[in-house]
Amino acid sequence: MEPLGPGEPAQAGRYRLLAALGEGAMGRVLLGVAPDGRLAAVKRVRRGFAHDAGFRERFRREVDVSRLVSGAYTAAVMDADPDAETPWLASVFVAGPSLQEVLDTTGPLPVDAVRQLAAGLASALTGIHRAGLVHRDLKPSNVLLADDGPRVIDFGIARAAEGGTDLTHTGVILGSPAFMSPEQAEGRPLTPASDVFSLGALLVLAATGRSPFAGASAPQSLYNVVHTHPDLRVLPPDVRALVEPCLAKDPGQRPSPARILEFLGPLPPVPRPWPPAVHGLIAQRQAEVRDVLAKPPKPRRRGPLIALAAAAVVIVAAGTIILANRDDTPVAASPPATTPVTTTSAPNPDPLGPDRLRGVDTCKVLPSVPGVGTLTVTIDVHLFACTYETTRRQWLELTIGGPVAAKGTPSGELDGLPLNVEEKGGGCVAAVPVADRADTTIGVEAEGAAEKFEKPCDVAKAALTEALKHLRGTTSTPPAGSLAPVDPCALVPAATAQRIVGPVTKVEPNGLHECHWHVGGDVTVTLERGFPPFRTTDSFYDSSTTTDLDGVTAFVTTKRFNPAKVNCTFTWQHRPYGENSSENVIVGYSTSASSLTDAETCRQTQDFAKVVKTGLPKP
Repeated sequence: MEPLGPGEPAQAGRYRLLAALGEGAMGRVLLGVAPDGRLAAVKRVRRGFAHDAGFRERFRREVDVSRLVSGAYTAAVMDADPDAETPWLASVFVAGPSLQEVLDTTGPLPVDAVRQLAAGLASALTGIHRAGLVHRDLKPSNVLLADDGPRVIDFGIARAAEGGTDLTHTGVILGSPAFMSPEQAEGRPLTPASDVFSLGALLVLAATGRSPFAGASAPQSLYNVVHTHPDLRVLPPDVRALVEPCLAKDPGQRPSPARILEFLGPLPPVPRPWPPAVHGLIAQRQAEVRDVLAKPPKPRRRGPLIALAAAAVVIVAAGTIILANRDDTPVAASPPATTPVTTTSAPNPDPLGPDRLRGVDTCKVLPSVPGVGTLTVTIDVHLFACTYETTRRQWLELTIGGPVAAKGTPSGELDGLPLNVEEKGGGCVAAVPVADRADTTIGVEAEGAAEKFEKPCDVAKAALTEALKHLRGTTSTPPAGSLAPVDPCALVPAATAQRIVGPVTKVEPNGLHECHWHVGGDVTVTLERGFPPFRTTDSFYDSSTTTDLDGVTAFVTTKRFNPAKVNCTFTWQHRPYGENSSENVIVGYSTSASSLTDAETCRQTQDFAKVVKTGLPKP
């Protein structure tokens, strides 16, 4: 925990403040003591919000409604003063780690713990929705794990900050893209079903350690939420049966929290609902609090925040990263000279090879399919995918060189190429490998919407046959300035990469529009089409800011996973594409065993990004 800063008030109304727990874009969170001796998480809103009369009114309204929320699995609002010079809100303090910290530290939860988590969260949402609230920001850092079960925090508060603005007003998005519902990502009105979608995504993360929709950037995550269907085969069958309906794109098809509780049935009482390692983290948090209460720390001028790992109700999100260092900041030593690996090869003239496929406009490949009829393009957002619709509202999604390996069951050949077929739900995927890229595919997924395909695998194979015919017989010319034909692995020579981040052991493509430089860590360059970049306030990140990158605005995020592993990512728009999307560039550097500071890691990422930018076509 961080001592109170010099001159920082030691009171918020009747609450005595002891220490800082964290801070971010919306405010500062402090450990407080109520007049009756109970511990509280006190949130002091930033002055920028405090000077906004509209925010104060929304804050007052949301606090009044939040007081109506009660239940064993929520952290209740204790007190608030929206009229104070600096508005504040006090909630019940929960001495436990966040779900995010648990997963980062101990890994995925076992099935029994996931069921306990699901039951607690569904119960919490029942109480929140009964009060007339939609949580709007249910994510791993807003779920705390206590000794006797989970606690949902920050219900209703995000609405006060969001107000009536659209999703990306002023270039800042409030919320966590990978856990938003499709309707929230598109800025549509929200109902309680939005929280159910977030619950489904959160349970997938809890069971696997991986978010089902997280992309290389926040815009990519939003795209995934709206348009993609996650692969749930890795989930245990009973968890998948619970999660799958929660992740329906149509809000009307999702179960209510009450139905989720019915599905789970009565759970046996357990004295310790979590694995031993998680209860160890809880005991550690409780010990930290006891230390503060026994000997409150003295104020000091500077020092790093040692957060209580979301052991309080936190409405704040990302802070600010300073890319400039003090003069005394150590600089990483230059690595010993090594012979860099080769990053480029001769162009492949095969029409089904990566060099020819990169520039293909996926939405001009399937005007019609024999036996299906004329198709209409419904989703044209991504560089490597397009969704078509039949006259019966059935969907065909064509993917060319997406960053996924061929899956499914080997099913002979299609036009001389090895064919994989996978049945999933009421649909089917047929895929063949890209030439010289066995781990990258050309595939078609056939899926019904209003009406199911009678034989979806036959339709998928017919559509794939038509796509291969088009690709072999037509040469595509991308628009001038487009990122589509660019080979990301050719943007930074290995020798240049070595000068920036150290010895390069391998340069490896992932799909057609992403490349990895393995350097004792991992540098990734992704060329994408999706939502325009924005500054995120997702509290998953330690910091979020913007900086100038040779004349363009780059959005920068950092996340430190442990003392040796940190990630810094630069994202910028290359050129607009249509009304609501753009072609974007993402450069991320994840260290694996390094003594670099966050600022040093971001400085190297920025240097890498500058080299990438010089190799791109002029937009």
